[in-house]
Parts: sequence; C-alpha cells; structure tokens
Amino acid sequence: MTTYAIEVPAVVTLPVAGTDAKFPVRRVYCIGRNYAAHAIEMGHDPDREAPFFFQKNPNNLDVSGEFPYPAKSSDVHHELEMAVMLQSGGDNIAIEDALNHVFGYALSLDMTRRDLQGEQKKLGRPWEIGKAFERSAPVGIIHTVDDVGHLDRGRVELKVNGEVKQEGDLNQMIWKVPEMISYLSEYFTLAAGDVILSGTPAGVGPVQRGDTMDISIAGLGAMTVPVV
Repeated sequence: MTTYAIEVPAVVTLPVAGTDAKFPVRRVYCIGRNYAAHAIEMGHDPDREAPFFFQKNPNNLDVSGEFPYPAKSSDVHHELEMAVMLQSGGDNIAIEDALNHVFGYALSLDMTRRDLQGEQKKLGRPWEIGKAFERSAPVGIIHTVDDVGHLDRGRVELKVNGEVKQEGDLNQMIWKVPEMISYLSEYFTLAAGDVILSGTPAGVGPVQRGDTMDISIAGLGAMTVPVV
C-alpha cells in the first residue's frame, strides 16, 4: 500500500450524458486562432500556418454552471469553443486514424483575462496568467461519439444578455479535429483523458459581473453561464 506525503489531489472528472460514469481529465490543450475571422480580429494573418497550442490545467475545467469573475483583471473575455475528449492516444497519430481516439464532445468556454494576456504578449512571456486561472473553462456535459457522431459542421453561437456576440460554423475551423489530434501527437504523447479546446469564432469580447452567457453548438445543445 502506497503512503503519500500529502493528501492526494482529487481527480478532475466531467459528466457524460446518459450515464453515471465520469470522464477523468488528464491534460487540456487549447488551439489558438483556429477560425480565420477571429485571427483577423486579433491582428493576425489567417493563412494556414502551423497551428499553435497552449494549455490550461485540468482543474480549470468547471462544471458548476457559472463563471466567477476573476481577481487581478478588469478585461475578461468570452471565447466559445467545442471541447474534444479523447478515449485513447499515442504518438504520431495519422490523420485518417485520429477520430478513432475521440470519446465525445462538449460545450466549453476559454475565458481569458485579456489585459493580463496582453501584458505577457508584449513582454514575450507565456500566457498562463491570462488563460489558466481558476474556473477559466466552464464546460458542459459530454456527448459521446456513439450518440452524436463526429461533429465537423454546425452553428456555434454565444450570446451575452441575449445579444449575439459570437457566431460561426464548425466547418470554418482552419485546422479540423483530426488534424489537431495528429499535429499534437507529433509533439506530445496523447492519452485517454486528454481534452482539446478547438478554437473560437470571431466576436470575442468582455463580460462583467451580472452578465449572462448563453452558448450553443449544433449537436451539443445549449448552456447558460452567469458571470458571478
């Protein structure tokens, strides 16, 4: 029997539709600027350059249904994303085999302390302080591939206080889900429990305490997330 020097941290788990079983989270990868219009609004050329990724922490994923406005920021932005959950992985996964590793999909948000992220960009430093803060990724229930298939098209939409702020279609992704999985596996050993946030469409912008975000993706339903 193993004796631990400190209390063992809790395993981060996410709910799965239609079952009491939970999905355990291992790592969280996030692709940047994966919709052309969003790349343009962030001041970048949307040409198909090599993708880039950053990471959030597993315990940044939050299933509480609300988003607590974080400290040390006065400019927090919403970014609607489709989360991709892996049931297996490996190294150097072929694009044609990549979808075999997907367990399911979920609604998610990549909330961003934009002011702090901007400061780090100017200094050439990592983004974690702007991206990987507590409860920065509200996430919905996982819908399995068996239930919804593989989602490669369909409307994505985010409203703030009833007003549409972000809208697009999954087919507008520059790098599709199989390509993301294949590319990541060239640099990291992917495994069951990994989560990929697949990028956000144009229209990112600030939220304030008291706002309500309504997010939806065709095939994954809708979710309301109040800012508290």
